[in-house]
Amino acid sequence: MNVYPFIEAEKLSKAAGGPGNVARACALLKVSRSAYYDHAAVQAAGGSQRDQDDEVLLMRIRHHWKASKERYGAPMIHADLAAEGRRHSRKRVARIMRQNAITGRCPRRWRRTTIPDQAADQREDLIGRDFHVDAAGINTRWCGDITYVRTWEGWAYLATVIDIASRRVVGWAIADHMRTDLIETALRQAVTRRRPPAGVIFHSDRGSQYTSAQFADAATELGVRLSRGRKGECWDNAVGESFFATYKRELTEDRAWPTRAGLDRATFDYIEGDYNIRRRHSTLDRLSPAAYEATAQIIGSGRVA
Repeated sequence: MNVYPFIEAEKLSKAAGGPGNVARACALLKVSRSAYYDHAAVQAAGGSQRDQDDEVLLMRIRHHWKASKERYGAPMIHADLAAEGRRHSRKRVARIMRQNAITGRCPRRWRRTTIPDQAADQREDLIGRDFHVDAAGINTRWCGDITYVRTWEGWAYLATVIDIASRRVVGWAIADHMRTDLIETALRQAVTRRRPPAGVIFHSDRGSQYTSAQFADAATELGVRLSRGRKGECWDNAVGESFFATYKRELTEDRAWPTRAGLDRATFDYIEGDYNIRRRHSTLDRLSPAAYEATAQIIGSGRVA
């Protein structure tokens, strides 16, 4: 349904000295005022109604694509448009993006980073590939992994701790090594930030860092229960792998990193400013982790730090 004529009637009524109220009409019809004025501008330039509507939609698509730093594809752009009151089908959004060479970024193949320790103790898998989103489960089940990025100074290694229930990165650390100190720093940061209840689960692969006595002692000290997937099964830690695919696709690939310090700053901006706060997730009903946790807090889960 085209709601713009109703808003235009309100505008004309106001111009004629009547009670017209464009802002109120936009609010009632769930259309942002910027969307209405974009539509009006294209109409004034002439062209068929369909062409005008497509031109307005293209303007908003470009806006959201640029706001995502050219990372979003049609599903995420469609969610952004819906959030501002634009009711268009995803197929139409995808068509306009395709016609105008607007594309998101696609993931590359997964590659193993950590090396399994054959002599490690066989801790139980407490997750069992159960990575469903659950507001009541925030701060009860975490997972983590390590990835690497090439810089001109050598390799940089990133360790993360992710809340499985909200997909938020709750702890992370970057260093020029992948020793146990790296993952311990990330875990300690997560516990300090979130102050989870005793017994929070931390799930990982069977890499030697995660199976070390040092990491086990740190987890015991912090009140964290360790869980491990099976050897060589990347899907046992799918949430961690998914984040790294997104991180590399949206930040580190296709650009040079002269220094580790520069990568560290960019990673901070990406995780704390974009990924956790703004980036929409299909598993969270197109909400960002922060928005999802805020919703969970409102409905009374009471577990969000």
